[in-house]
Amino acid sequence: MTTILAIESSCDETAAAVVRDRDEVLSNVIASQIDIHREYGGVVPELAARHHIEAIDFVLRQALLQADTRLEEIDAIAVTQGPGLIGSLLVGVMTAKAIAWQRQLPLIAVNHLEGHVRSVFIDHPATPFPNLSLIVSGGHTALYLCPGEGDYRLLARTRDDAVGEAFDKVSKLLGLGYPGGPVIERIARDGNSSRHDFPHAQMKDGSLDFSYSGLKTAVRREAQRLGLDQESATGGEVSDDVRDIAASFQRAAIRVLVRRTVKACKREGVDTVAVSGGVSCNKKLRESFAGAAAREGLQVVFPAPQYTTDNAAMIGAAAFLHYERGEFAPLSINADPSMKL
Repeated sequence: MTTILAIESSCDETAAAVVRDRDEVLSNVIASQIDIHREYGGVVPELAARHHIEAIDFVLRQALLQADTRLEEIDAIAVTQGPGLIGSLLVGVMTAKAIAWQRQLPLIAVNHLEGHVRSVFIDHPATPFPNLSLIVSGGHTALYLCPGEGDYRLLARTRDDAVGEAFDKVSKLLGLGYPGGPVIERIARDGNSSRHDFPHAQMKDGSLDFSYSGLKTAVRREAQRLGLDQESATGGEVSDDVRDIAASFQRAAIRVLVRRTVKACKREGVDTVAVSGGVSCNKKLRESFAGAAAREGLQVVFPAPQYTTDNAAMIGAAAFLHYERGEFAPLSINADPSMKL
């Protein structure tokens, strides 16, 4: 049995987990900073880094305690090297390097995006290859072809906002609060998603890339036309107009994800799709993919909800691929905020 202690601190969650033999999660501890950043309507990088420093020791101790595991029983240390916020990443990387040096343990540097991809395999270890992996989160929207384990080939990415970022900005525009994903999803349940036919970007070069700037602009214009502003939805009853815009926006944002993914499946001759990242927890998105899968004869798999947002269990799961191949990082590694998968 191999046991890995993993650390994730790429944005505003300080997380640690103990993972054994690829997909046995012994603990998965997350210290969220949502309440800290809510008043600013988004993540403040300097504040995020400071709170990682305050939380990292506690989170590590809790992960070991919940796993009933001592540091002496750990076989390797894994950490998110990038991409992410440089200050946040540095807290995790420096902590992992210190533990690896002090305990003389192998150090494994993990790409945050690979963590999202591998989060699906924690509960679905038999997911077949080749498959398409769609990552949808606050910071990333990307589609990868995965011909085999550990092989990632970028097919499409966002050219501006990530889909989760678009949810946050629309929520802020409508005065619904932060983070936008859960709020928009809740408000949209009682809205008319067909009231506004918001557009989705078509790439002139035929690319499968995503873009949410046009959708965001269309929502802003419609909100202004209806006389809505941040004060109209804050601190009181949410109007039907706001609910309808939220529902129509959510429908448009999800529609393009499903359509581009199905198109990529047909182009690449792949019939399995793995959807991960924080937005993959959205119920309407899961329903939309389930409907597309039934129509197109596809298999679609998702991570368990606790592994959709930033967490260390997914970093530990990804680290096993590197451990098995003997791919260890030197203690000289640094955080890489623009790290590519």
